[in-house]
Amino acid sequence: MRYLYTILLGAIALVGAQSIPEKPPAPQPIPFNHKQHVSLGVKCGDCHTMRKPGFAAGYPGEATCMGCHVTVKKDSASIQKLAEFAKSKQPVPWVKVYRVPDYVWFSHELHNKEAGIECTECHGPVSEREVIVKEKATSMKACMDCHDKRKASNECDVCHDKR
Repeated sequence: MRYLYTILLGAIALVGAQSIPEKPPAPQPIPFNHKQHVSLGVKCGDCHTMRKPGFAAGYPGEATCMGCHVTVKKDSASIQKLAEFAKSKQPVPWVKVYRVPDYVWFSHELHNKEAGIECTECHGPVSEREVIVKEKATSMKACMDCHDKRKASNECDVCHDKR
């Protein structure tokens, strides 16, 4: 009986830990205000393009950002730092906020473009945020709950195969 009690407590702790928001990520190399950019009409896919095979929604190239910032806020220290990255053709070393383990196969293209799942489903209301923190779980439980809700397969090899 004590063994079952220990297992139950462990399971409750694990499920509870998955729903607790993580600590804020390390500071980004350049502050970026999603709320401000969205208010100007910028959409997720304008900056976070999905290149084949569509696993990741990438970061914009520095030249893309400089397309506006060559004139907009060009005297800002942050924009000057961005301009230096662009000039040296070095990517900004952004700190990832959301990630899944390497052994998980996840395709942004499949979920967003094919299944029609909006970015906010997994990333939260980014358009309302000045600073991004992890607001939604990327745990196996969270993914399986979403699959259940959408009547998608939860077979192991859907996410854990060697693609």
